[in-house]
Amino acid sequence: MRIERVLAPNPGPFTGPGTNTWVVGGDDDAVVIDPGPEDASHERAILRAVGDRSVTAVIVTHTHPDHAPLANPLARAVGAPALGHGPGPDFEPDERLVDGSEVRFAGGSLVVLHTPGHSDDHLCFRLGNVLFTGDHIMGGSSVMVDDLGPYLRSLERLRHETLVRLYPGHGPEIEAPGEVIDWYIAHRLQREAEILAAVRAGAATVGEIVEVVYAEVDTSLHPLAARSVSAHLRKLDDDGVVGFAGGAWSDRVRLC
Repeated sequence: MRIERVLAPNPGPFTGPGTNTWVVGGDDDAVVIDPGPEDASHERAILRAVGDRSVTAVIVTHTHPDHAPLANPLARAVGAPALGHGPGPDFEPDERLVDGSEVRFAGGSLVVLHTPGHSDDHLCFRLGNVLFTGDHIMGGSSVMVDDLGPYLRSLERLRHETLVRLYPGHGPEIEAPGEVIDWYIAHRLQREAEILAAVRAGAATVGEIVEVVYAEVDTSLHPLAARSVSAHLRKLDDDGVVGFAGGAWSDRVRLC
């Protein structure tokens, strides 16, 4: 079994060194995971990694623009189906994947785990005791979360999987999955405690919380931090701890 990374040429503050495209297979066939943005040079690099093997499927972990737009063009080029949880910007699956689906190829089988949180449509793919994590877990950093409750539940689910290595959508491979998953959960719970402490100290809007909790962070990143704060506040609202029904910088929050 060969697992090869092809790094997309899209480095940036949200993508790190770029999107990791994974080419996974044996001597005869392969699957391509997260082909990334539509870029001719990246498509050529993926095809070089595939070589003379057939491509069984082109798969996306989720439909964000740094992961999915090349999937349909690449799938057409190699004569394979494009697979994902559902349609999104610049992506239309030929077949939809759900939790428990399997993508079979000569070298093995990828088992689909639906892991919402970073996005509602997010999937991870298990191959034996390794996992392709997309943006659910990234190498060297935390991730942006849209829906924190499902995200934490997805992390807890992975906690009970027997894994020896993670292949993320960005950053380096992860060789201590249990430690990293525990850190992700602890990081989110610590951030929740900091946000709740800010509210109890008088912060009454998303923006005011950001200015307290992320005081040491470059202000250019505060709009991104506001998304994270809003996700935490929505979870706290679901838990009955605060009242919150927004997501914008000036939206107000109150203690229950």
